[in-house]
Parts: sequence; C-alpha cells; structure tokens
Amino acid sequence: MGTEMILLLLSIISTIFSLEAVESTESPRPHIIFIIADDLGWNDVGFHGSNQIPTPNIDALAYGGLILNRYYVNPICTPSRSALMTGKHPIHTGMQHTVLYGAEARGLPLTEKLLPQYLEELGYENHIVGKWHLGCYKKEYTPLYRGFKSHLGYWTGHQDYFDHSAVEAPGWGLDMRRGMEAAYDLHGRYSTDLFGEEAARIVRLHDPTRPLFLYLAHAAVHSGNPYNPLPAPDESVEEFGYVEGYKRRRFAAMLSKLDHSVGELTKALQESQMLNNSIIVFTTDNGGPAVGFNLNAASNWPLRGVKNTLWEGGVRGAALVWSRLIQVPKRVAKQSMHIVDWLPTLVEAAGGDVSQLSGIDGISLWTALSKDEQSKRTEILHNIDDIYQNAAVTVGSWKLLKGTTYDGTWDGWYGPSGRGPPYAYNTSAVEDCPTGRALRAVGGAASAAQMAALRREADVQCEPPTGDSTAGNSTGACRPLEAPCLFNVEEDPCEKENLASKYPKILQKLTNILDRYNATAIPPGNLPLDLKGDPKNWNYVWTNFGDYTNETVI
Repeated sequence: MGTEMILLLLSIISTIFSLEAVESTESPRPHIIFIIADDLGWNDVGFHGSNQIPTPNIDALAYGGLILNRYYVNPICTPSRSALMTGKHPIHTGMQHTVLYGAEARGLPLTEKLLPQYLEELGYENHIVGKWHLGCYKKEYTPLYRGFKSHLGYWTGHQDYFDHSAVEAPGWGLDMRRGMEAAYDLHGRYSTDLFGEEAARIVRLHDPTRPLFLYLAHAAVHSGNPYNPLPAPDESVEEFGYVEGYKRRRFAAMLSKLDHSVGELTKALQESQMLNNSIIVFTTDNGGPAVGFNLNAASNWPLRGVKNTLWEGGVRGAALVWSRLIQVPKRVAKQSMHIVDWLPTLVEAAGGDVSQLSGIDGISLWTALSKDEQSKRTEILHNIDDIYQNAAVTVGSWKLLKGTTYDGTWDGWYGPSGRGPPYAYNTSAVEDCPTGRALRAVGGAASAAQMAALRREADVQCEPPTGDSTAGNSTGACRPLEAPCLFNVEEDPCEKENLASKYPKILQKLTNILDRYNATAIPPGNLPLDLKGDPKNWNYVWTNFGDYTNETVI
C-alpha cells in the first residue's frame, strides 16, 4: 500500500474518532445528584410502609435503586452535614454539639477538605442549591470558597419559605443568597419550588460531557419561623384534608412539594440525557421532630425518639441511592452505612482512588452496595456529646446508649403510623409520576410487583409499647440518665428491651469501643453568640459579619 493511501486511511480514521468524540454526550464519570431533606422522619416516606402522605417520586427512586435500611445519620443537622462534607465523625472536627448559629464566629474548620473539593480534582463542576449551615462568619466558610461554583440558598439553619428570613438568636433577618449577594428579589417565592427549579435549571444548562455534582439541600421539611412554623401554599394544604391533625396536614403539604421537586429534577436529568449516567442519593439529615417538637410534625414510627436524640428515631435515616451503574438494583440494602461514608463512596463511584483518602473516618461502600456484598462498616458511632453527656455506638446488632437529651422528655414513641384505613398505597401513582416515567425511559424502574415486595421488606416490624401515640412514654426497662442501656437493634429495632444486665460482657465491650472513640475526640467548637452578627447591624441580613466593621452597609 502506498504512502499516500496510508495517510488517507489515517486521516479517515482520525476524522471518525473526532466525530465520535463530538457526538458523544456522556461524561466519562457519573453525574452525582445528592438530595438532602431536612428533618424528614423514618416514617414520612411511602417506601417505609406509611400510606398517609404520598411520596411517589422519592419512592420510585427507592424501588428502582436501593432502599438503605441500615443507614444512619447524626442526630441533628450541623453534625450530619459536617460528616457528609468531610468524611469525618463530628467529634473529630469539633462539630458534635447541637447546631451552628449565624452569629457564631466559627464554621466547619477551614483546615478540612470537603467533598466538592475532592470531586473538583476529578473534573467535576459543583453546584449547591439550598441550605448550607456549615458557617458564614467569614466568606471563606461559605460554599463558593469551599468547592462550589454557584449557590442559590441560605447560610443558617432554617428560614421562612416565603419571606426567606430566619428568626434565630440574637435577631431576625433575610437569609437568601445568590452567590455572595443577598437575593431580595426572591421574596414571596416558595423555597421548595425555588430550589427545585434552580436544580433543574442547572441540569438543563449543564454540558453533559462534563461530570456534574449537584448538592440539593432542601429547607423542607424543617419548620420555619415561629410566626409560620409549617409554611405551605394553601392549595397544597387543601389536598390533604383527609390527614388527621392540623400540623400533620401542613407537614404533608410541605413534603408533597419536596417530592414534586424530586420528580422535576429527575425529569430534567432524563430530558438532558444525563439520567442513564447519574447517581442519585436521597437522604434525611437526621431523624424527624415529632408533633410538638421543634414546631414540627414528622413521624419516625415505629422507631423510638426524635431529632437530637440518640434513639433509632433520631439517627436511623430514611435514604436511598439510585443509579443504572448499580449492578444489583431493586432491593432493600442491608449493608450498614453511616452518612460519614458518602465522601469515600462517591469518590470511588466517580473513579477516584480512595486509597489516597487519608485521615477520614468514612469507608467506601460503593462496591458493597453495587454488588450486594458485605459491608466493611462494623461500627457506627452515633455521636459523643460531653455537653449533653450522651453518647451511643452500634457494633453489629448491638447498640449501647449512655445518657439522653431533654431529661428524657422525648424518649418515647411517636406516630402517626399511617397504616391501615383510611389510608391506602397507590403503586400506579409511583409508576406514573415524573420520576417513574423517567426511570422507565432508561430501564431503571421497578414493576408494581417489585414495589410491593420491596415495601414489605423495608417496613420495620415492631410494635411500640405505647401504641399509636403522639405523646412520649418512657419505659421502665431503660433509664439512660441512671445507667447505660444495651439493645439488640436487629431483633428489637423499637428499643423496648434493655439487655444491659443480661449481657454484661457485651455491655463492657461496647463501652470500651465508645471509650476508644472518645479518646480521639476534640472539644466542641461552639462559641458564644457574637452580637456583631445580629442582622440588625447589617440592614437586617444574616451576613459574613467577620469580614466587615459595624459601619459597613451591605
């Protein structure tokens, strides 16, 4: 063959490969969509057995992917979010005690490398929509300085869903940002709709050949300000007239809006031809606050306790992961997992080298989850809080609990259960919702028969001793303020029977493990509120007050 012919063939081959590269719309790494709900209870999603509040879009993802039934979070918001972002237990970052306030002169330590920064090194474009709550004292603590390209949302722990202000000691002020700028123009836009629309917009504008990390941190279903604790549009509340209890009815409307946003986001991924190469995670940040707690109306039924307690109802999280990349999908995953594990798990799923992740507490479970192999996580540290004087750890099926919060006031079981008449579950609604249709388009949806089987398997079977109650009721079997309690949470997920006296050797073993963790803890980083941070000093806007003098006008 002559030289000219060889050069011609090489030119043709080169052209073909160039065209294929141009026509390809698939990122070499999976897009990662991480959705975190705020204060969502174990029993507030349909896939755990409740028929009361339909969550068809969330359920469709759960049935088509993995229902994470042995998955744990921290008991309250800031500790959980710090664990997610750092891959470290809060006791190792000083974030273990209660929440971070907007007037505190601190944030998640700047020495910590965060999940978006790891993903950025792998070529990801990172965006955050919604809640941050990891510090805003100075700009360096805020999202745009910690690995994210854009942020539409708020910095503190909660807000009113319509006026976007936050009532928090020592004052009141607007908390809505577009990047670093106060977003006055968004007044009146319902937060859940706003954040959902922004997330879908980011997906539709994204170049699908580049991997995307989208962190959608909803305000829902956290309560708002005291003057409007459960904000929802009136027309949405009217749809839930069948739900007993005024507060629970409003909560249902808030949750329905959240579920709708999940559907619109999944639809956007499918229409942008990104869904087939995406990993979607949905999780709560902590257990739900029951009626009367934190001005809210969540349900952890039949688990014990509420948000900011170390009972299962405070730390066992409603969660799922969906992806066409999962090799054994459509199942209830029994692998033990903690929120601290997401960082290495997602880095491995993104093609990163997890052996290079040093100094973190998280364990990559991507292979175990994808292939349905045994989890490498054998211990789950729920938290150690020397200020509250409580701590808990689970090792295998055994859980040790020492101390409690609120003097035991919220140590009971709280409904509603949402099972039985007049409520009924509708699998057709799951199949026909936007997420159901999008998943079906890429071959990632479960059948009605699979849904029914998975739902039965994911439903925790135990009967709390108080029945379907909305009031706490302590049990004589465990008095954590007097002595440590031991439970076999695999056989007794309701934590009814304290086995401390029956198995003293196991009690001692878990005590030793807890002591081992405590020996590595650093002191909580909480600081007194700085009156300079009061929004009244900054035109009634929660701001990065450490960057300014009081004479500055923003």
